[in-house]
Amino acid sequence: MRRWPLAAPYLVGSALLVLAPLALAAALAFTDYFGFQEPEFTGSDNLARLAADRGFWDAVGVSALIAVVVVPLRLFLAVGAALLLARRRGARTAVGRAAAYLPSVIPDAAWALLWLWILNPLYGPLPALLGVFGIPDPGFLTTPWGARLGLVLVMAFQVGEAFVVALAARLAIPARFHEAVEVEGGTPWFAMTRVTLPLMVPVVLVLAVRDVVVVVQNAFVPALLVTDGGPANATVTAPLLIYRRAFEYGELGYASTLSVTLLVLTGIAAAFPLWLAARLAAHQRTRA
Repeated sequence: MRRWPLAAPYLVGSALLVLAPLALAAALAFTDYFGFQEPEFTGSDNLARLAADRGFWDAVGVSALIAVVVVPLRLFLAVGAALLLARRRGARTAVGRAAAYLPSVIPDAAWALLWLWILNPLYGPLPALLGVFGIPDPGFLTTPWGARLGLVLVMAFQVGEAFVVALAARLAIPARFHEAVEVEGGTPWFAMTRVTLPLMVPVVLVLAVRDVVVVVQNAFVPALLVTDGGPANATVTAPLLIYRRAFEYGELGYASTLSVTLLVLTGIAAAFPLWLAARLAAHQRTRA
């Protein structure tokens, strides 16, 4: 009972900032509401409209495609940086850790505008650098797949929080495990693949679940500021489409339906790493 006062501020904040808006959105999902009149209950009309809304499902597909590419890439960068900067000390390590975390400190809007300059086909440094090496410019802001690649690049390097967690997980592994491998003549590759990474798997799975949610939600800012959903709606992500429905078209009731649907789909996607981990664990027990 003594722990409840410590958790009370978090519980109150969660209730006011998460549960209450979620309940309100769920209620508005069954109404026709434009913000300047009383919500009109319409039952399942919004759900029927949702089922036939090709634009929304295309946006969900874009969000899923970006998440499938960005989530593994972010995990690879975060875990790789954690392994590289775990045991080394000194000024270089401190600078490296700061560099790994820095992109997550920069506000999303500023980060997106920075990449808008980097990817610019006329004076952006990245297209110019590709030209120096004879690599054709994929059209980061001018072609559908180039714009999607641009969104991937914008979101891939924001690994600060994941890096800190992965670094803590690496430092928490007792040194005697690696010393035992070294005494037995094991190579550094053997130690990493048979000791370090297996012990970090639970943390990596948690980060995977987190990143699925973060990538789907945070794709809104770069899709709005870097590509504006274009070209040809190739980068209209689900959050961007919901934003337009709510604040450009004023369809707050239908936008609530889309928001709740996206929440459910994101929850299902986030549960996939946990399901995969359970299947792998069951397979390992069967083999044992």
